[in-house]
Amino acid sequence: MRRLLTLSLLLTTYVGLWAQVSRLADDVQYDIALQGTVGNGDTAPFWFTNNRYGLGTLETKSGLLRASLHRDAESDSLRKWRIGYGVDLVGALNHDSHVVLQQAYADFQYKAIRLSIGQKERPLELKNQQLSTGAMTTGINARPLPQVRLELPDFWAIPRTKNWLALKAHIAYGMYTDNRWQRHFASGTNSLYTANSLYHSKAGFLRIGNVEKFPLTLTGGLEMSCQFGGEAWNLADRGDHTDPNFQSHQKLPHGIKAFWHAFIPGGSDVNDGDYANAEGNQLGSWHLRLDYHGHDWGVALYAEHFFEDHSQLFLQYPWKDMLYGGEIRLPKNPVASSFVYEHIRTKDQSGPIYHDATATFPEDIFGTDNYYNHHIYGGWQHAGFALGNPLLTSPVYNNDGKITFYDNRIKAHHFGINGQPTPEVAYRILYTHEKSWGNYIYPHTSPKKGDYLLLEATYSPRQVKGLSVTASYGQNWGKLLGGSKGGMLTVAYTGWIKKK
Repeated sequence: MRRLLTLSLLLTTYVGLWAQVSRLADDVQYDIALQGTVGNGDTAPFWFTNNRYGLGTLETKSGLLRASLHRDAESDSLRKWRIGYGVDLVGALNHDSHVVLQQAYADFQYKAIRLSIGQKERPLELKNQQLSTGAMTTGINARPLPQVRLELPDFWAIPRTKNWLALKAHIAYGMYTDNRWQRHFASGTNSLYTANSLYHSKAGFLRIGNVEKFPLTLTGGLEMSCQFGGEAWNLADRGDHTDPNFQSHQKLPHGIKAFWHAFIPGGSDVNDGDYANAEGNQLGSWHLRLDYHGHDWGVALYAEHFFEDHSQLFLQYPWKDMLYGGEIRLPKNPVASSFVYEHIRTKDQSGPIYHDATATFPEDIFGTDNYYNHHIYGGWQHAGFALGNPLLTSPVYNNDGKITFYDNRIKAHHFGINGQPTPEVAYRILYTHEKSWGNYIYPHTSPKKGDYLLLEATYSPRQVKGLSVTASYGQNWGKLLGGSKGGMLTVAYTGWIKKK
């Protein structure tokens, strides 16, 4: 009887496990895309290069062959346990790498809580993915970082609030994968570069409102990120030290304390000297969004305030630097679906003066925030692309071999519109006008201007389900990035290996 019970238990366990494993072959989707770009000018058109998860290039002639396989965790929406995974490979011509592992991840979700492991393209928070310029802290401009991420991926209604309060949050630790790129790129005199850097991010968003009862919702939250650990070369001494190591190579803290200081900003950097600051490259954003939900239309206003370290984390200084936006979602019609306008201003940066307290002048003045730049890690970037908003020109555009954001004091106006005139045809238009004053250390004598245009149309024939052909035209004007224009053609096909 004991053997029979044991055998029954093993058989039941095996059948249960097999049922769990076998369903992982259901609802598996594949995507194949071939993309080619041709043009002329100083660089490829701005919107051909940026906000493409790091798969853009400055080269005016380039190509991509992309193949991916993925299963979304939402496929198990009727189960408590949900499992998703994906792998995404890219072959590239005239890019920084010929072969790119763009995504490789596994998602394990129990009810509302998900553990995500690996590198995965993640959408923008509280913004229109197709039409926005992107986020200020963590956007869609750079290649995804491999990480371990615990999250509430969707807004979760807080119990006993009758759906009037909902929460979305995450905490993640990961690592950078651009060692080779940094060593190759940092060819300038005393150019800062790092290797094996670590990454941390966290965020929490609270949504107030129940659209079934009232059409207005208000969403706000805070996100913070940090780059820490690893090794650094060509450090400059910020204090009174004469140690030659400050001019060469340093191993940076990466123990338990470093992980804690990334989570709760604290400690100090190796080259802070007498003027200690928080350890690592600390930055973040405050978010606010107000939505009116109509029957089949909507209007939204949103704002994002970016801060470096603690200078503008709270209201120690006026919040002059902001990303403001508005979005209109129109009823179904053949002309336009959504319209977005954004205004970005980053000129202030707590003012042009920085001063640590001394015996002769005991006042701290926390100015010259120098957005996206850092005295150890060079810049808030991955493989040359800004991890935040691409309008603060990425280091990949530099020709002096330095990982520096030279154009981070900007004003910009941005417009985006998309629509679907027929079931088979869709379009997207982006236009951006930008002025840059350089930065406080390397200012422009007069502002440089840049204008960027993207015209894009996609044809998805109903006779061949899953096929799409996208034709794009891009153009740059102005002295900021120079003039250029070009065309891009993308042929993509998506299908199911097994659709349950």
